[in-house]
Amino acid sequence: MDTIILAGGSGTRLWPLSRELFPKQFIPLVDSKSLFQLTVERALLLTKPQRVFIVTSEKQKFIAEEQAGKYGIPEENILTEPAQKNTLPAICYAVLEKRTDRFAVLPSDHLITANEEYAKAFREAEKLAGDYLVTFGVTPTKPHTGYGYIKPGKCVNGGFKVEKFVEKPDTAKAKLYIADGYLWNSGMFFFDSKLFIQECRKHSPDVLEILEEKGVEAYSELPEISIDYGLMEKTDKAAVVPLPSTVLWNDVGSFDAVYEIMDKNGDGNAVRGEVITVDAFNNLICTERLVAAVGMRDTILVDTKDALLVCPRNKAQKVKEVVKILKERSDERAEKHIVVYRPWGSFNRLERGENYRINRITVLPGKCIHLHLHFHRSEHWVVVRGTAKVKVGNRVSLLKSGESAFVPAGTEHRLENPGKIPLEVIEVQIGELISNEDIVWPEDQ
Repeated sequence: MDTIILAGGSGTRLWPLSRELFPKQFIPLVDSKSLFQLTVERALLLTKPQRVFIVTSEKQKFIAEEQAGKYGIPEENILTEPAQKNTLPAICYAVLEKRTDRFAVLPSDHLITANEEYAKAFREAEKLAGDYLVTFGVTPTKPHTGYGYIKPGKCVNGGFKVEKFVEKPDTAKAKLYIADGYLWNSGMFFFDSKLFIQECRKHSPDVLEILEEKGVEAYSELPEISIDYGLMEKTDKAAVVPLPSTVLWNDVGSFDAVYEIMDKNGDGNAVRGEVITVDAFNNLICTERLVAAVGMRDTILVDTKDALLVCPRNKAQKVKEVVKILKERSDERAEKHIVVYRPWGSFNRLERGENYRINRITVLPGKCIHLHLHFHRSEHWVVVRGTAKVKVGNRVSLLKSGESAFVPAGTEHRLENPGKIPLEVIEVQIGELISNEDIVWPEDQ
């Protein structure tokens, strides 16, 4: 069995913890491991590392490579989408690219208990895959309005034929669905590739035709469509396998969902960071500095170095609207944290003004920021830790802690870490235009 992990989401509902360049699936929300790493561990319950394939975006590829590499996932198994087109194009792309036979599909941003019962559910699905497109259902624990629901029909070999899918209901309908035996739609699937392609060709032919005839180069022409809407809700060959009650599932789709999965203190508060509470109950508080919460109830407070979110827990689904407003303003805080990760390391934005920025750059051992230049800004580098190999124009030098280099505007330059420990550099940028628009890379890079 092959496993396809979908890891291209932007995680807008968990802003400001989650940003476009470092979304929720790569963040260690619950413990030291990210949701993506926990998904890889679940995939390895089903198959070998060589048969795990990951679909992500170009911006997030290096993060996926770094986190998946710890589990032996080959680098060539990580596929990058030229554009985000939702789940159906992503799955079709992976199936056609890797020619998988039978495969599981796992979202990377869900929190799920990984145990033998979990693996057993996929073995049950494998029995059905020759005749059905199989999804997995979760027994509801409350009338949740943020999930889709599945109505099971007649029994079929360890599962049920799907009678119908329904979109996110209001509370009254959700209560009726639970009373009538509906299941939550988990977003996980198991398919036989021949049946999958056959049903895609019948119900979403435009997706397959573009990928088969033009390849990934025409990805931008694909419709943006989910597998639920584009395939599962249309096919008459859908089946559902209920996950056992021992398998806990949460799609971590909002901060209220994060509150549900976190440990609480005696007052029902879920906290991360240094927090003092007085007469405060049932709150989610995540902070990078001291927060004192007094008389606060049923509230979400998320405090990062560059943004603060405060909202009632029952309005958590509306956080994505904040990201929409930031994008309309072209505000980079929708996309980036204070710390921005790159394939060579990271940079921490310490301070900025109208004509200057100060960053702390970390370059990993053996990595480098490749040769480039800026026409509208100069840069001053001061090494604070490690050894830097610096090229400015035609001059190459090694700099130790306390030593510095100046890069005039219009001069090609490169920063490299030839050492065994991370290189840390304080960078001061000064100029009339300080943005990514003023980065020029040589044509051969």
